[in-house]
Amino acid sequence: MDFSQGRFAKIHDINMDFDHMSDRLRNLSKRFPSGLVIPIVEKDLSSPTLARMVSEINSCDYLTKVFIALSVETPEAHEQAMQLSRDFKIPCDVVWCNKPEVNATFEDLKKRGLDVTKLSGKGKDMWITIGIASLELYAFVVHDADILHYSKMLPTKMLYPIIEPNLDFFFAKGFYARVNLEARRMYGRIYRLFVNPVLEALQEKITRPSRFLMYLQSFSYPLSGEFAIYSDLASHLRIPCDWGLEVGVLAELFRNASYRRICEVDLGLYDHKHKEVITNGLLSTAEESLITLLRTLTETDGIEVTTPFLKSLQVMYRRIAQDKIRQYHADATCNRLDFDRHEEESWVDHLSAIIPSAGEKYIIDPAKTQLPDWLRTVAAMPNIRERLREEAIET
Repeated sequence: MDFSQGRFAKIHDINMDFDHMSDRLRNLSKRFPSGLVIPIVEKDLSSPTLARMVSEINSCDYLTKVFIALSVETPEAHEQAMQLSRDFKIPCDVVWCNKPEVNATFEDLKKRGLDVTKLSGKGKDMWITIGIASLELYAFVVHDADILHYSKMLPTKMLYPIIEPNLDFFFAKGFYARVNLEARRMYGRIYRLFVNPVLEALQEKITRPSRFLMYLQSFSYPLSGEFAIYSDLASHLRIPCDWGLEVGVLAELFRNASYRRICEVDLGLYDHKHKEVITNGLLSTAEESLITLLRTLTETDGIEVTTPFLKSLQVMYRRIAQDKIRQYHADATCNRLDFDRHEEESWVDHLSAIIPSAGEKYIIDPAKTQLPDWLRTVAAMPNIRERLREEAIET
């Protein structure tokens, strides 16, 4: 067990107890109502993984509400989501994020000078749902719907340091080991083989130490999709609408929060649905995460992103990523994990190729996927959250 502490308070699971923590959260629920925001894609609605998650969440009776963030194309798919919501013992609202009435509201927002109509994706679904949830909740947890080893401890661990008055945190980030012991495989490839070495390469390239890069490198697992946050803080964050969401949230937190009020929470061994690097969005995740990194470094450190900059970054990335593979190989060998070194090297080849393409996309349109924060949105249309709640949620 590593007890070390870094830039952020790291809360280890040494002797956490669900009954104690949930009792405390239940006692505080009237003063500090809390809930979950779960973005779901249509194909996961009938997943047995999601059904198991619902069963575990039902044990968390301290929760005030669950919000499902969902974009679907047909009323039939929405009805399937409504059937899922009825399996919850806790009040559950399905937020139909691309419902025609919701789109009409955003057309009205556009007439007031704020256009989000061309943006879509998981980030936008979360943005809409967070705006609605903040009307009712003091704090909430965000996590995905494909967590294979989900436990009632996940929301409990995440919310406890945010809600407990004896502590002083307003943002908690989950961290874990992306290892499947049954398959004896090490996962977390986009972080291990891309984001981690890219952060090191960028730090080497920038002439003076970057506080933003040091901040990101201080997180144990910056790409984790699990976090808990105060609703008030969430209203200050601009987030990307695409797969750069996790890095984008941390980038906005860097601008808006004190390090002392950020913590990391140990979620243990962790596994969810795996994707191939070349298909199903993992390359898109890497590309859009890099675009978010470049945009934030331009804001915080004034870097100039040029074609020569991107080419040298690509060369440095490959060297550092290959060094990381040697380290992971040693770790896997000692733990008798199945580690295909050639496959890892091939992934680095594919990931390396996206650095110049992602950089050129950033140069062409640096703010393409950025959603406004809710403070600005409400300033443009004061009743928009209430209107969205009425239009997106059906009872």
